[in-house]
Amino acid sequence: MKLSKLLLLLAVAVCLPAAGQQRDTLRADNLFGDLRARHIGPALMSGRINDLELHPTNNRVLYVASAGGGVWKSGDAGTTFAPIFEDHCQSIGVVTLDPTDPDNTIYVGTGETWTRNSVSVGCGLFRSGDAGATWEKLGFENSERIANILINPDNPDEIYVGVLGALWSDSEERGVYKSADGGSTWTKILYVDPRTGVADMAMDPTDPNTIYASMWEFRRTPWSFESGGGNSALYKSVDGGQSWNKIHNGFPEGKLGRLAIAAAPSNPKVLYTVIEAEQPERKGLYRSDDAGASWSQLNNDFEITVRPFYFSRIVVDPRDENVVLKAGLSGSVSRDGGKTFRNLGNMHSDIHDLAFSIVDSDIIYAGTDGGLYRSWDGGNTMEITEDLPLSQFYHISVDNATPYNVYGGLQDNGSWYGPTSAPGGIRGRHWTSIGQGDGFRVLKHATKPVIYSEMQGAQNVWRTDTEKQLIKTIQPQPSPGAEDLRFNWNAPMALSPTQPDRLYMGSQYLHKSEDMGDTWEVISPDLTTDDPAKQQQEDSGGLSMDNSGAENHTTIFTIAESPRDEQVIWVGTDDGNVQVTRDGGKTWTNTVANVPGLPANTWVYHIEASVHDAGTAYAVFEGHSHGDMTPYAYRTTDFGNTWTSIITDEVEGFARSLQEDYENPDLLFLGTEFGLFVTLDGGLSWTPFRNNLPPVAVHYLELHKGTNDLVLGTHGRGVIIIDDISPLREINAEVLGETLHFFEGEPTVIDETSSFGSSTVSTEFVGGNRSRAAQIKYFMKSRHTFGKMTMEIRDASGNKVLDLEPGKSKGINIVNWGYVRKQPKVARAKTFSFGGFTSPTVPAGSYTAVITKGRDTYEYPFELVYADNGISDEARARKYETTMELYDMTQDLAYLVYQLDAYIAQAEAAGDTRELKKLNALKETLVITTGDNYVGSAEPQLREKMADLYSKVAGSYDAPTAADRANLELIRQRFEEGKAEFESLKPKVKGGETLELADFEAFLEMD
Repeated sequence: MKLSKLLLLLAVAVCLPAAGQQRDTLRADNLFGDLRARHIGPALMSGRINDLELHPTNNRVLYVASAGGGVWKSGDAGTTFAPIFEDHCQSIGVVTLDPTDPDNTIYVGTGETWTRNSVSVGCGLFRSGDAGATWEKLGFENSERIANILINPDNPDEIYVGVLGALWSDSEERGVYKSADGGSTWTKILYVDPRTGVADMAMDPTDPNTIYASMWEFRRTPWSFESGGGNSALYKSVDGGQSWNKIHNGFPEGKLGRLAIAAAPSNPKVLYTVIEAEQPERKGLYRSDDAGASWSQLNNDFEITVRPFYFSRIVVDPRDENVVLKAGLSGSVSRDGGKTFRNLGNMHSDIHDLAFSIVDSDIIYAGTDGGLYRSWDGGNTMEITEDLPLSQFYHISVDNATPYNVYGGLQDNGSWYGPTSAPGGIRGRHWTSIGQGDGFRVLKHATKPVIYSEMQGAQNVWRTDTEKQLIKTIQPQPSPGAEDLRFNWNAPMALSPTQPDRLYMGSQYLHKSEDMGDTWEVISPDLTTDDPAKQQQEDSGGLSMDNSGAENHTTIFTIAESPRDEQVIWVGTDDGNVQVTRDGGKTWTNTVANVPGLPANTWVYHIEASVHDAGTAYAVFEGHSHGDMTPYAYRTTDFGNTWTSIITDEVEGFARSLQEDYENPDLLFLGTEFGLFVTLDGGLSWTPFRNNLPPVAVHYLELHKGTNDLVLGTHGRGVIIIDDISPLREINAEVLGETLHFFEGEPTVIDETSSFGSSTVSTEFVGGNRSRAAQIKYFMKSRHTFGKMTMEIRDASGNKVLDLEPGKSKGINIVNWGYVRKQPKVARAKTFSFGGFTSPTVPAGSYTAVITKGRDTYEYPFELVYADNGISDEARARKYETTMELYDMTQDLAYLVYQLDAYIAQAEAAGDTRELKKLNALKETLVITTGDNYVGSAEPQLREKMADLYSKVAGSYDAPTAADRANLELIRQRFEEGKAEFESLKPKVKGGETLELADFEAFLEMD
């Protein structure tokens, strides 16, 4: 979407303490213009689904609430999807349709509710009254995560909201809220304490005053997770929330954890809950047949009880109270009222929500960690939907291939790499698996066909030789007598920018390998706080042990060797240390005490070593795992002796990543929980980038040195690329004051490649390709609204090649030219001449874009060059010469037929039947005069033969073949004969001498 109006303010000078000088802000509001993001997915390894919502009467309409990728709507039963929540935070807890107006009124509660360590946060409650076209906020900005929204089917102004609340801290904004006025005001009607929130709610389908609410006591820290406590309980209200009672008759004794609740639509007295309890034998599925007055335990299977904080959803068949779906590792179904279960069909593990179709209970939808699945046979077999690009990247990197590849690791979906452009667009088949488990860093060796990848906690670190198809595990391991190594769940790997075979890894120590991981050397002491209180992961989980490794703490999290000096290495830890060595690891200095305004032990999420100066680095700190949502990013120019904050009030969401421009040190990119922010002035001011980029969590950033593309690894919308950010480098106060400013660009390589494309699969997500056109980029300080504005391309001799439509917007404008002339004008006939749709490519050389704006003219010279692909200049010249001969010949034929048609009309008007017959006979040899474009196609005539050869030669990469040349001679000869015959007929047509015909140039301009 367009950014807010440009404030071209040279603001009051702001002091930079580190630099000790005054500088003016350089705001980028409404400046990005045509600079847009493109999404390349992938979707074959999609992302976590938090909630599903089906339309109550239209079985074709389905909504998907994703963990980090927004809200998506399908109008064809899950075959294809479109996003409908692009302007707001992308972590979604629940989607609910107003039962009285399901076609238009949608409620969205933000903030994922399956509280793993990597969940994103929400930004409140929203409602749309126009099927998702626009949204209004209804409050709950500080709720962090909303679990449920219930609407009275008899009174849509009566709304209940269940707030799970903050994951990492206490919060008063928890509990059940009610509005009686359509969301204008809210009353908290059930609250326990700041640690206990609503995990689930249900409404009696026959009595909207009867409501059930599950309250869950929980807390996560960076080093532990605690599910359950004395305040977890299941409540019931029969008076619309005025009063509540626990309904625990038959429940386990002692503390409880997360509880799900579901009421059977066909028999609301039947309730199901899954209970997390202290005693393992008392965990599991419970059923009530008397609306919660009493409960019986039915099932204690592993699939029912596993990881209750992550899998607690229960769904009852709307037609049969004895058919139950339970989310879990594999997902399971019971058809005997919960007594026995069997697993659902094969699909990605970790199922979070399930739904029955409203028309057929054999149609089941499943939301998983790997996307959305659908079954047509009651869950026996499952198929993935291919149109949801919700992949959740932790880190990404790039290589120097053409087109370059992106590498990255995904939440619960392994590690992958794929191209940034591909014939017909980037599809699932273009991505290659390069690791298993949860994927994190993936790094390509600079010069060898070697890729490094890892899974969670450095359980495995792989070195893959992609040419020989050989894989070796290379992770550092403890030496005899040494203490165990502590690796973060997201263990850091880093390549040296100076030594291609050098690889770093971090545990509590920094490990270095000079031989691609075959041998390792520890080059640091323990660089963390080594706090033993934060190293008790074996006790993590609360009522249900959950020692997956996700809570490993007091570890190194980020590593950066200076590209200016290999002896300078930066290390950041998850417990708040910023360590630097200036002698290759012999001595280390912890600089975190020099960081002003930073709370102690704040996670060091990313360190960026500057490409401009060895003493300059940037540190990004992430405090949300302590309940601190403040963004933190600092710069040092003196090896950490002093640090200066570069965050301003414009930045939204806690920060995770930063990328410095390679040429302009004042141009920085910041990835936060709520999107991408850009500064043109070194951090004095920031602007959100929203051009086709929703406010999704940006976990990592890379700037490709060869293309100047900014590559974003998002945790919910896959890989997103902003192609060629180089115009941003040039913007300064002087440029902002110019009426029109052309940006400098590299020569454009003419793309001579071609392919047969790929099969059309309309149900599959296809990532967009990078433009191969020549791009004319310019800045305008204000939108052009009055008067004429034109743009044309001229060749080196000043001749006009063609006209282009100029961009007229304020800010950056980008006009694409595919280095072609316009299509030739083709003779009119009964059918199309498909060969004539080809536009000829101009030769390499110097060209000029000329913009005329009112009385002013602006010129931009640029170059087109050929790729070094072995095609000779002579071959290209012969191709172009032949192409243009056929191009001109095609237009000459069009003019001949135009004249011929005029003489035919004159002969008809004059009753000159003899000459009319001859004229028509000539025309029938020049163009097709019968049939249609398909089954009734007629014998091709001169126009078709000429245009087909033209298209063939123009579309080839090489000089014409001998057969082409022979065919051209036949066509040339036949055309000369046709022209001669027409010239001989013209004087014989009665009244022909009176015809007033357009000349050739005027004819070419005619419609």
